[in-house]
Amino acid sequence: MRRRMVFSTLVVTVIAVMLLGLPLGALTYRMVHDEASQQLRSEAELIGAESDNMLELQGELDLAELSSEHPRRFIRITPPGETQATTAGDPALSPATPDAPSLLRATDTTGRGTHVQVWASADKVQRSVVRAWLGIGSLSLLAIGVAVGLSMFQARRLTLPLVDLAATAERLGSGVATPWGHRYGIPEADRVAEVLDRSAERIAGLIATERHFATDASHQLRTPLTALTMRLEEIVAEADDPEVVREEGEAALSQTERLVETVESLLGRARKSQNPEVEPVEVDPVLNHLQAEWSPVFQQEKRDLVVAGDPGLTAMTVPSDLTQILATLVENAYKHGAGTVTIRRLDTGQSVRIEVSDEGDGVPEHLSGRIFDREVSGDGGTGLGLALARHIAESEGARIELVQTRPTTFALFLPAGAGGLTKMTGPV
Repeated sequence: MRRRMVFSTLVVTVIAVMLLGLPLGALTYRMVHDEASQQLRSEAELIGAESDNMLELQGELDLAELSSEHPRRFIRITPPGETQATTAGDPALSPATPDAPSLLRATDTTGRGTHVQVWASADKVQRSVVRAWLGIGSLSLLAIGVAVGLSMFQARRLTLPLVDLAATAERLGSGVATPWGHRYGIPEADRVAEVLDRSAERIAGLIATERHFATDASHQLRTPLTALTMRLEEIVAEADDPEVVREEGEAALSQTERLVETVESLLGRARKSQNPEVEPVEVDPVLNHLQAEWSPVFQQEKRDLVVAGDPGLTAMTVPSDLTQILATLVENAYKHGAGTVTIRRLDTGQSVRIEVSDEGDGVPEHLSGRIFDREVSGDGGTGLGLALARHIAESEGARIELVQTRPTTFALFLPAGAGGLTKMTGPV
């Protein structure tokens, strides 16, 4: 925008200078030329008067005197009643000379009939015209320079508010819904700033409403989940025969407790009132529990869920969050992958790396760069699981990356446990 404003101002200024400068240059040339011609005509009249005096007093023309009194001139005098002209002055200025310079000519006929012709060099006139044109050109360039400088100043004054308004809009887009409050002294820009400030206030209200909704929904869900937990505990406590009932009841109770923890975690995040408190967590029990939970599902599809890698690792994380993240990755491999799903934990020296991979066709190239974006899914999913998993991981100082597209391999990087990575003894 600045360039366009400066360029348009420059074009307008050049056109204005040309419209004024060209006629002024032509007028200057005409004035200088007319002034020189008038001066030469006056000189021709003077030479005619002097010639009449010489003819009256002396009977002849004193050509030497005329040449000395009128240097740098070529003079041709025809006395009255004669046809033969007499010349004086500089012969190089004669129009009959082949290489004569550009000349000015003036003629005069006296009252006695003496005809006088005078030629003079036009170089001085041309130099005067060139000096005048140079002056006009210098003033024109100065005018163009001043116009460009003023246009740059004005363009900066007009574009800086736009840059600031764009930054304000970017803040709103990134979720910072605080009114900026800037004003610029430009009515149009100030109106836009007022609209953005009002939009920020409305967005802040909407965000607060959404947070309240999440808080209320989480609170309302906790009560039926607690009741369900109590009923399942009664089932487990009263089941005296089939072992299957007890096992299923314990599994359902475990799932319910996990769901309660998830709701509590979501409630805390929605309230923004608590940050996740990480603690040293042994990775193997979490992976074993996850394997036991998902293996029946995989067996129904005649697929395997395998845990491999370095046993006995400890990482700094939140147990419930780690379970949610890994469950999301395993579920993603189950729904969108194929073959055996492998959970591999690795000791990288300063962190714990947990990889989840499958034997499917992999992630399409057009999705690999956006796989963690919300509502991006390659096979009819919701597109929220991976985005939420990455958000949970980043909130506690971990991260998730798609390290390989074929076969699909996601890696969870967790900070090492207190005192570095620790190994547990015994079989896994």
